[in-house]
Amino acid sequence: MDFPQELKYTKDHEWVKIDGDVATIGITEFAAGELGDIVYVEVETTGETLDANEVFGSVEAVKTVSDLFMPLTGEILEVNPDLEDSPELVNESPYEKGWMIKVKITGDLPSDLLSAAAYAELVGE
Repeated sequence: MDFPQELKYTKDHEWVKIDGDVATIGITEFAAGELGDIVYVEVETTGETLDANEVFGSVEAVKTVSDLFMPLTGEILEVNPDLEDSPELVNESPYEKGWMIKVKITGDLPSDLLSAAAYAELVGE
C-alpha cells in the first residue's frame, strides 16, 4: 500500500497535504480499500469554517456510509468537482485525482497528525 511521505495522516484515515496556508484533504488508500467501491461523496460544508474532528461530509460505498472528519481547523474553500460524476476516483487515485476538499487553515496544526511511517504502523502495513 502507498502512503506518500510528504503527507500527514489521521487516525480516522484522512490524509492532509499542506501547501502554505491551504490544505488538501482526502481519504487514504487503506480507507478506500476498506470501504470498497465508492459510489458517492457528499460535502455540503463549502464556505464553512470547521474545527478539527468535526464532520465535513460523508462517503458512500456499496455496503456502507462513512463520515469524513476534518483533520485540522479551517474554512472549506473547494470541493473536488470531479467526484460528483466520478466518485470512483477516490478508489483509483486517492492521493491525486481523488482528493475531496481544499481548506484555508485557520488554526494551529493538530499535534496528533501522523507521519507516513506512523500511519503505516497504525494500519498494520
